[in-house]
Amino acid sequence: MRILDQTLLPGQEAYRELDSVEAIAEAIRLLRVRGAPLIGIAAAMGVVQAVGKRGSGKAGKQVLERVHEACKLLGATRPTAVNLQWALDRMLRRAEQACAAGEELRDALIAEATAIWDEDRAMCDRIGELGAALIPAGSTVCTVCNAGALATGGIGTALAPVYTLHRAGQSPHVVIPETRPLLQGSRLTAWELIQAGVDCTLIADGMIASRLRLGDIACVIVGADRIAANGDVANKIGTYGLALAARAHGIPFYVAAPSSTFDPATPDGSRIPIEQRDGSEVASWQGSRTAPAGIKVWNPAFDVTPADLITGIITDKGIFKPNEIGHSEAAGLSRY
Repeated sequence: MRILDQTLLPGQEAYRELDSVEAIAEAIRLLRVRGAPLIGIAAAMGVVQAVGKRGSGKAGKQVLERVHEACKLLGATRPTAVNLQWALDRMLRRAEQACAAGEELRDALIAEATAIWDEDRAMCDRIGELGAALIPAGSTVCTVCNAGALATGGIGTALAPVYTLHRAGQSPHVVIPETRPLLQGSRLTAWELIQAGVDCTLIADGMIASRLRLGDIACVIVGADRIAANGDVANKIGTYGLALAARAHGIPFYVAAPSSTFDPATPDGSRIPIEQRDGSEVASWQGSRTAPAGIKVWNPAFDVTPADLITGIITDKGIFKPNEIGHSEAAGLSRY
């Protein structure tokens, strides 16, 4: 599997060849590849690595054990994004089906991983089409973190409407908070928008409320790592504060996410596991200490935005009010 190492952007555009389950797990854990949909795709490809160059269904039990071990290793890398486990569950089911039917396991798993990627690309396109209708031509939108092409198998989730409008010549403008502590906004979102020729402005995280107060931002669109049954949304740390600022200034706040991000098994945001990352990400930058030694650091990678702060959730199945998410089976939003 060949990945663009996102930890090196924007200074260096470097690719890595990953040829083992362990290498792929490390890449996900270290954020070399990141974004809820994309880590699901990467993990699916990691399962393929578990069976080696050939894996016949006739060798079922032993090969299935390796698949189970790979799913366990990959699933432990990042706990918050539900797409990761969703993709691994699909791969495991497909492996079991292939072994039971005597199929060539590696071929079956490659086909399933490719299907996950293709489906994500199509979901991104649909989110772009639906979300674009919510943004007036030539207007400004605000996002947080990176939910674009670098985070998905297609054109993104939160940025998909922006790219759709841009391709149609409608000149959207994007305001990007830097997204501390790892600067996914300034390092990644700004980089990919500049590459695509989309007009954008970078701001520090502490400037968000003042920027929204100017009154020229049409809406906020963010991605999601997990959406609970009641419509609460886990996304990159800082999303909750952005939602509060948007509400205070009367600005619509939308979440854009593929249907694979919905988790009906999680009743509300309080039950979403929040990844806690190493304090050095806050206390230092690129190896240089920015805080005194011995300082305590709290560093959650995500926060939860309550459903009542969300105007609508843009999915590949349609646009829904957060309180409609609990009826996901009727809305066609089942994880499976």
